[in-house]
This record gives sequence, C-alpha cells and structure tokens, in this order.
Amino acid sequence: MTQRQATVGRTQARPARRVSARPRARVAQQRRRRKGALIALALVLLGALTLPSLLQHAVKEIALPLRHEDIIRQQARRKGLDPALVAAVIYAETKFVPRTSPAGARGLMQILPSTATFLARRSGGTAFVAGDLATPQVNIAYGTYYLRYLLRRYGGREVPAVAAYNGGETNVDRWIARGGGGASSLRVAGIPFAETRAYVQKVLTAQRDYRRSYARELGIRR
Repeated sequence: MTQRQATVGRTQARPARRVSARPRARVAQQRRRRKGALIALALVLLGALTLPSLLQHAVKEIALPLRHEDIIRQQARRKGLDPALVAAVIYAETKFVPRTSPAGARGLMQILPSTATFLARRSGGTAFVAGDLATPQVNIAYGTYYLRYLLRRYGGREVPAVAAYNGGETNVDRWIARGGGGASSLRVAGIPFAETRAYVQKVLTAQRDYRRSYARELGIRR
C-alpha cells in the first residue's frame, strides 16, 4: 500500500463531526425571551393607555352612579320626561341602591305603597301589589308616573314638582299660596323645609351632572 492510499484510507475512516445542539437551543431561547419581552412591553403600553380611562370611569361611577339606564330611557320617553331628571331623583333617593325606608317607602325611587296604590288607580294598574315595588321596572314606572303627575300639576315647573316629590303636595301648595305668585314663584331658596330645600338642590345639581356625564347612556341629544 502506498503512502497516499494509507492517507486516503485514514481520512475516509474518520467519523463525521457532530453539529452541537447547544448553540441552536441558545438561539431559540434568546428568541423566546425577546418575544416575551415584546409581549410584556405591549401589555404595559396597553395598560398605560387603558388604565386612566378605567380609573376615570370607576371614579365617575362612585361619584355619580347609574344603573337601569335602559328602563330610565324607556320610561322617560313614555312619560315625556327628561331622563337626566329621572336619574337625578333616583340618585337623591337611593343612589341606585334599592331599599325600604323607615317610613315604608320602597325601591329605587322610594315609592310609598299608598302612593303606588293611588297611581295604580289613576293608570289602570289594577293588578298592582306592594311587593311589585321591589322590581326596578315597576318601581321606575310608578316613580316616573308620579313625577309626570307632579310636573303637570305645577305647570311643568321642576322646583315645585321635585319639592312635592320629597315634601308632599300639601306643603308645596301652601308655600305657593303663601308666595301668591303661582308655581313659578317658588324658588329653591324660598322652600321653608331645610330637608326639602337641600333635596331639590341635590336633584337639580345631579340632573345637570347626569346630562353632562351620561348623555349617551341616557339617550340625551346635545
């Protein structure tokens, strides 16, 4: 055997080199890390964009809550009322947390069973029972009916109507008679009862706030 043949034989017999899997695994791991970092960065940016909006909404909900806006829109439309006024009355009465008062007024709009019975007779709701006032749909329906009744009674004037919702028609009639100028003469500052005066001011302020903050939810056109 020549020296050249021996050299060729040794070369052919030498095993092929293995390509190590470690560099490939390292590259794949680095890619996964970069991908994870990009996803984390995207989440941080998304959070930075959405968090202020979520916080703003949460603060608004705490300061000026709104629930059952679909019922409010429906009943306000049927009764020809400002939905912001309906929401404001609910806010002043219960802040949208239904309850029964010590005097027996019930539900979101704090309707007395005796008042509801009176309204049921006027509206033809002969199947009404006091327990129905716990249902938001029924409660808001009767509350808006009463509010419309009061507004008509006082010529569309919100101050005497809202005052009567809280302090009763008898008192409001007496205050108007004392002023001698009709329903339009009753001003918030002229309401003798401190509780009713504060109530009317609270409702009127909330009405303005609901119109500004929840125009879309309440279906109010600006």
